[in-house]
Amino acid sequence: MAHPAAGPVVRAIFNAPDPDGYSNVTAINAVTFDLWQTLILDNRELGQQRAQARLDGAKATLLANGVDRDPDHIREAYRGCYRTCRAVRSDNKDVSFRRQVEIFIGLIDEGLSSRLPESAVDEIERSYADSFFEYPPRFHDSTEDTLNTVRSMGLSIGLISNTGMTPGYTFREFLRQHGLIDYFDVLTFSDEVLLAKPSDEIFLMTVNSLGANLDSTIHVGDHVTNDVVGANRLGMKSIWIRGFYEPEDPDDPHSQADIAVNDLSGVPEAVRQLVGR
Repeated sequence: MAHPAAGPVVRAIFNAPDPDGYSNVTAINAVTFDLWQTLILDNRELGQQRAQARLDGAKATLLANGVDRDPDHIREAYRGCYRTCRAVRSDNKDVSFRRQVEIFIGLIDEGLSSRLPESAVDEIERSYADSFFEYPPRFHDSTEDTLNTVRSMGLSIGLISNTGMTPGYTFREFLRQHGLIDYFDVLTFSDEVLLAKPSDEIFLMTVNSLGANLDSTIHVGDHVTNDVVGANRLGMKSIWIRGFYEPEDPDDPHSQADIAVNDLSGVPEAVRQLVGR
């Protein structure tokens, strides 16, 4: 994907001395990362394949339990579930993954999730979650190098991710399979904490869990509203990865990242600049 040639510039010089000759640097001791389009790269085709796998799995489970519904009807229930959950997230909240599956089943037939055996609901949940492994995104080529560099600087590392149609427990397993989970001191997933970026609370709970302060933490992400605005509003430092989202309001000072980079490979140097090393 092409990246724009220009973007937000550094908001402040963090290693400048104050007038009395003392450093006004706030020591950086933690970095939090977004997941989608930051550490992992996804595309529309993979998303559509995962959606179809969820639909196929749900239909097969329903048929096995004596419920025969037209594929278009199931697809519309799936879309309705997406709209319902998106409305919740627009208020900076989220629903548990199990609840998301129950909403989907309930939109196929009202009350269906309570009529089905629990094992059938479990199976539909597995179809939802396992579609991620059937059609996985890829990690950015620089993901491990970036995490390793940040760790080598003595900084704590957290992850803050809105989960969408994939549960946090699936992301944990994906990170484990690729040997990356041990880089993280804290993993915060929206479906588990029932909060979605850019809520203040999801950043606060993650930073607190890291034993850090807001002004000593850098957040890295691609989404201007969820990542840059969310972090800046709380006084965190921010690194924006260009190319996926643009500011909704370019005049909003909170939408201006401390440093903008073209992709994840530029993050280590940006962290060094903000740390002052």
